[in-house]
Amino acid sequence: MGDVLAGIHATWEFDTDSVLIRYERGIRTPRLLQSLRERRVPHTALSSVTLTPGKRGTVVLRAVPRPGADPLLEAAAGQLKDGCDPYRLVLPAARETLAEYYADELRACLGPDAGEPADRFLVAAPEAPMQFKAYDGRAGFDGERISFRWFWTGASSEKWKAGDQTFPVTDLCGVEWRSPEGLEGYLRLLPKASDRVPPGADALAGPVSGAGLGTGTAQSVHPVIPRPARADQDPAAVIFGLGYGPVHESLPFAAAVLESVRRRQSAPPAATPLTTAAARRDPADIAERIHHLGELHRAGLVTDEEFSAKKAQLLAEL
Repeated sequence: MGDVLAGIHATWEFDTDSVLIRYERGIRTPRLLQSLRERRVPHTALSSVTLTPGKRGTVVLRAVPRPGADPLLEAAAGQLKDGCDPYRLVLPAARETLAEYYADELRACLGPDAGEPADRFLVAAPEAPMQFKAYDGRAGFDGERISFRWFWTGASSEKWKAGDQTFPVTDLCGVEWRSPEGLEGYLRLLPKASDRVPPGADALAGPVSGAGLGTGTAQSVHPVIPRPARADQDPAAVIFGLGYGPVHESLPFAAAVLESVRRRQSAPPAATPLTTAAARRDPADIAERIHHLGELHRAGLVTDEEFSAKKAQLLAEL
């Protein structure tokens, strides 16, 4: 089509195989949309197009994505408010006829699979690296690993005993996001073996079996223990609060992690040698963990026996 339709907070540019949505940078534009800047939505990612009356003399043109096509909406899981919906274009009611024309044109571009869920993400996720400040720590994602660095003022004693965490994307099966605009908002990483304790969940326990979250090293068998039910006690989660983990920071972060996890799940496994040596931990990381353990010991959060046992365990990984 090649035409441009400008609305409130966004402009849609119609191409032969996609719609390029550019979001305004104005003060009235929701911050989530400002953070997204622009998104290219292929026609194959859409299931339908609607045009409905809006508020205060407006109409709303909406492109409805197919389930599973957009990592941002998958991570949001229906928790976004209408004003933050990246697929809505609000127009003055006087432009309803023009909006109806573009709606019909876009409907004609929908593919034969429009009524079916997408088998993969068709809309690009926000790009790493990225980070945001949660209530109990700082979350970072470099495209390969997610890191949680705890704050003294917000993190629970369970998280301090576990220490700062690093999670390879290859050890995850998904991510769970609960909006900071509701009660008990959080971002929780979901390991492949979700019935096992994340590394460090018990500061004195040995490593878990299977694909762990923390290091990706060879690991020994550990009894099956349920993960903490509360996000504030789970080292694989960060919690939100007033001004901590806002939607425009934490949701794009969750979408980027989710897209990376799904992409690796669908990729063919890399060839590995028949025999491999167990990977060893970075000495600098071991030294940092021992230093942190010493701080917990001096603060009275671990006993002398616990400190000695955990220190010996960490030294054995060198």
